[in-house]
Amino acid sequence: MPILAGIAFFTLLGLFLWGIASYISRTGDSTANRFAPTVFDVGRTSAIAKSIAADGPLIFPDLLQSNGRRTIVLDHTGPDPQTNWAIHMAYPADRDVSCKVTQIQRTRQFTDCDGRTILVTDLALPPAGVNPVVSPDGLLSLDLLPTSAEPTGTTATS
Repeated sequence: MPILAGIAFFTLLGLFLWGIASYISRTGDSTANRFAPTVFDVGRTSAIAKSIAADGPLIFPDLLQSNGRRTIVLDHTGPDPQTNWAIHMAYPADRDVSCKVTQIQRTRQFTDCDGRTILVTDLALPPAGVNPVVSPDGLLSLDLLPTSAEPTGTTATS
């Protein structure tokens, strides 16, 4: 009797786990978003814009993976905190991802792996779809899910 009860328990457990796996496989995108969101909420545009104006662009280590390959730089220009936001990758546009940059404190300048001093505009553009999103109520989010592997021509949003 105890052996039959054990077999029944493990059979029910297996069916339960199979059901969960089946559900996740059918609703992959929405379920994956609940487990690891692809949108990172930064905060209020006014506060972040003031911080960038005082201390330079913000560097965010890879927010989706632990390998650091998608470390990004968030920048803002202009007087209006609702517009002119940009994301760049944390390596020069003329180098690959292995050439990480280091920000020169409280400036808009970076030092790359070759010791060159470069501006934030000299950094690589992110993949298409990776961009800042400003809501009408002044909240800034970073959409980190690329739509393709090709970089976009512009990174500023209005």
